[in-house]
Amino acid sequence: MSKFFPESELIINADGSCFHLHLRPEQLADKVILVGDPARVNTVAAHFDSRECEVSSREFHTITGTYKGKRITCQSHGIGCDNIDIVMNELDTLANIDYETRTLKPEHRTLTCVRIGTCGGLQPFTPTGCFIASVKSIGFDGLLNFYAGRNDVCDLEMEKAFTEHMAWDPIKGAPYVSVADQELIDLVAGDDMVRGYTISCGGFYGPQGRELRIPLADPKQNEKVEAFEYNGLKICNFEMESSAVSGLASLLGHRAMTCCMVIANRYAQKMNTEYKNSIDTLIEKVLDRI
Repeated sequence: MSKFFPESELIINADGSCFHLHLRPEQLADKVILVGDPARVNTVAAHFDSRECEVSSREFHTITGTYKGKRITCQSHGIGCDNIDIVMNELDTLANIDYETRTLKPEHRTLTCVRIGTCGGLQPFTPTGCFIASVKSIGFDGLLNFYAGRNDVCDLEMEKAFTEHMAWDPIKGAPYVSVADQELIDLVAGDDMVRGYTISCGGFYGPQGRELRIPLADPKQNEKVEAFEYNGLKICNFEMESSAVSGLASLLGHRAMTCCMVIANRYAQKMNTEYKNSIDTLIEKVLDRI
């Protein structure tokens, strides 16, 4: 007998939509563009040839339409891995749970998800304006540690190497290393994006080594992060969602990756606050390649 999901676990709104996103199953495409800023959904959808639906609820803004014959959903998720926990799980319910019977559908539906975001570059070879494809992501947030099977989808050897290199304080919780879908990386990153590791932080200031009025627990954190190398690749950037996107996708049987435009180079201490005018180039690349 298929697993039954009670009302308290799978919350379905009166109109048949999922609790937070307010999407109904028929409104979700197989190809999904994830963006943090709800306003960026309009930027992505401006490239669509047609639109079939638009839904907004809190920070979750969705437009589904077609681009060059491909049906695509653009979904905003807000900031942080906690929001990704909501978005990835609810998108999966729309794809793989029958909302009428509250049971699993007999056949698994695989989603292809690409997160388009902004980030802080950490290396001399990641200047402002460059695009980075996250091959693996180190989660400082601890989200995946709450799910069974996390060891099966994470790079445990890299986790060990990283925690030893950082002299990691266990009071912060265990970092995890999630892995992006390699075929999707090859498809979307092409030969014009920097491939490397990403750190997904649980905050914008202290967790990313920014010190304002509160001193940092580890003042040398960023220095150690920049020096880490594993299997010939370095940590290229800080952002706040990639680890949860690829980690939850792997656990749920979906294909996912993150690509970001560098808007601040922490190494060079440079910042581009006018990035919204140039991220459209990255959006077009992803739409063409997904």
